[in-house]
Amino acid sequence: MNSTLTDNKTYRPEISAVKEAAERISKVSVITPLAHSVTYSRKYDANVLLKREDLQQVRSYKIRGAYNKISSLSKEQLEKGVICASAGNHAQGVAFACNALKAKGVIYMPITTPRQKVEQTRMFGGEWVEVVLEGDTFDDSFKEAIIHGEKLSLVFIHPFDDEKVIEGQATIGMEILGQAKDPIDFVFAPLGGGGLLAGLSSVFKQLSPNTKIIGVEPDGAASMTCALREGKVVELSQIERFVDGAAVQKVGFRNFALCKENLDQMVTVPEGKICQTILDLYSQDAIVAEPAGAMALSALDFFAEEIRGKNVVCLISGGNNDITRMAEIKERALLYAGLKHYFIVRFPQRAGALKQFVAAVLGPDDDITHFEYSKKHHRENGPAVVGIELKDQKDFNPLVKRMKEQNFYGQYLNNNLDLFQFLV
Repeated sequence: MNSTLTDNKTYRPEISAVKEAAERISKVSVITPLAHSVTYSRKYDANVLLKREDLQQVRSYKIRGAYNKISSLSKEQLEKGVICASAGNHAQGVAFACNALKAKGVIYMPITTPRQKVEQTRMFGGEWVEVVLEGDTFDDSFKEAIIHGEKLSLVFIHPFDDEKVIEGQATIGMEILGQAKDPIDFVFAPLGGGGLLAGLSSVFKQLSPNTKIIGVEPDGAASMTCALREGKVVELSQIERFVDGAAVQKVGFRNFALCKENLDQMVTVPEGKICQTILDLYSQDAIVAEPAGAMALSALDFFAEEIRGKNVVCLISGGNNDITRMAEIKERALLYAGLKHYFIVRFPQRAGALKQFVAAVLGPDDDITHFEYSKKHHRENGPAVVGIELKDQKDFNPLVKRMKEQNFYGQYLNNNLDLFQFLV
């Protein structure tokens, strides 16, 4: 088993080790495009380049670190087998590596992992892997995998807090520098446990020290932001699991040390904003990105002034998005944009009340998208939960005003978390 680094020693990946990793993983990974984005370059008046790691064989960069680690093991270790825990993408990288190297692997994943990622893991691993669904979060699965691995003396393939994994992910930095025609001013990359940014930032700080490295986390799982603020690795008591590829309660010790040393800034982005970026990438650029994969691009709005006229790289880290999540993604995007609102509406118990609501309360571009009516015995009013989609967020206040004037207003639900969780 690999132990997690807990002392004050700071591991720094050498460029020679990253080059060795690049040679080792060349058997299974592809050199992904560094593609100019017309859409985002025009939007921000900058030269925005997308590093398309969603085009890897396993549709994420995780194949790099997983294969680099597993292929470096001894013959005896490979014969015994490996074990890992993952929210999905690392699992697919490990599964692919196990199949390619003919090594048995046990892969723990949270029960909440999107079905698409579970099925892909089984497909890539074939007869060489066993998938175990355990716990509600990555951290739950991680703890169970550690216990099981120690019982069987299996090598644990850590998804981020491992030197070989970090060196594998660092090869992305080498590729970007080799592909870029001009000096890179900014690199935006997503952060979950920190393996990607630990490796990538180390390469840039050695070979392109003037490049600013920006780490991006979801608002609901800002483990590195909290760690940097506290000056030590901390474990979040609760996290939002929507961005499953970055839903980590505690970052790695090696990763924290390297990110503390190399990152220029950490920023968090709302989950709803990430959802809008997913929809924009699909509709405008025909790119299928998962939530963690769209996270880096979602941060550009917060740096619009700084990046104007600059060369900017954003990492599209993965494309393992389950199509069944698209309804939720659209809903979250509309909520974030202020275009979707839920109310308890009190309808008089008489004929024509709904018709009056539609005619006198709704604006010409407003649309009812959710209606759940429960007839009560009260003679005056019957409540209903109504979801209304607006064309423009400025239509919200006039809508509420008309609702109150017509005596339909009951309660606004978007800000009532206890009630709202049952709707979204």
